[in-house]
Amino acid sequence: MSSEETRRRFLEAAGLAGVAALAGCSGNGGDGSGDGSGDGSGDGDDGSGDGGEDTATETETGDDGGTASRLSWHAGGTGGTYYPLSNEIKTIVEENTDFSLNVQSTGASVENVGSLASESADFALIQNDIAYFARNGTGIETFQDNAIENLRGVATLYPETITLVTLAESGIETLDDLSGATINTGDLGSGTQVNALQILEAVGVTDFNEQNAGFSQASEQLANGDIDAAFVVGGWPVGAIEDLANTNDVQIVPIEGENREAVKEAASWFADDTIPGGTYTGVDEDIETVAVQAMIATHAGVPADTVEAITAAIFDNLDSLTIKTDFITVDSAQDGMSIELHEGAAAYFGE
Repeated sequence: MSSEETRRRFLEAAGLAGVAALAGCSGNGGDGSGDGSGDGSGDGDDGSGDGGEDTATETETGDDGGTASRLSWHAGGTGGTYYPLSNEIKTIVEENTDFSLNVQSTGASVENVGSLASESADFALIQNDIAYFARNGTGIETFQDNAIENLRGVATLYPETITLVTLAESGIETLDDLSGATINTGDLGSGTQVNALQILEAVGVTDFNEQNAGFSQASEQLANGDIDAAFVVGGWPVGAIEDLANTNDVQIVPIEGENREAVKEAASWFADDTIPGGTYTGVDEDIETVAVQAMIATHAGVPADTVEAITAAIFDNLDSLTIKTDFITVDSAQDGMSIELHEGAAAYFGE
């Protein structure tokens, strides 16, 4: 596959996924990602949310006869970081406010932007690069000349590590070894697919066969020998990779040296990152790679006092989180913020 063909395939895929999402037709796929992210996630895949309709703010009657506002929060797939983190946030919000959160499993960043654009979600986790593309109408075909003007930022959370995973027996040790390989680049139109194709193009890998699925399915594909490698975007440890490493000898392919510099030169939102040795069973050495940033986003139609209350609940109770606790802080919550802050978040952070 030529570089131009690679780019065209991605743009067509992202465009189709984005058009569906921006029309409010978001489903329950799953990268995760970022994520990141992912999103990890970049964040992966089977679409099993915690139930409920995919609708935005509603009012419901509580057990005490009072009313509580129900907010829609779009996460990622269940195999990544967005979904479990979102459910921890759900618990914090419901214990500290009069709001309830309906957490939905989704295809993560690109799909979640569409849900915020159509206001079928009140809050969502997305990658900071996807947020920038969407708000500015640039970057990928999905958003080209179609800026999502109601998109607003709340807070950045943690690095969404780009993890390129394969089986130890594959013989793939560097990015260059991916030539001719069958690679899962993430769900169609997801932030993971965006990042994977950016990286492959930046390092000159153009002759590969592309598969598209969320993290959990990609893990199964690797175990079954259906693919050679998979990109995962999300805060480590990613559950789907942990599960794979517990039953198979895996290898994490580094993005380092000249390849890492080429990736960062091609896309400024990538930053250096390291997966510590011991994060995954059998991977004892530190692995150099790159990362984007996971963030909470909302839309301009959510009232300022609602956004401020949700933001305060989360960041006043960070000690209740168990996921990514080394990274999620009040002091770092605007690091890498790539879009305009919602006025409610700005009020909380004093921006």
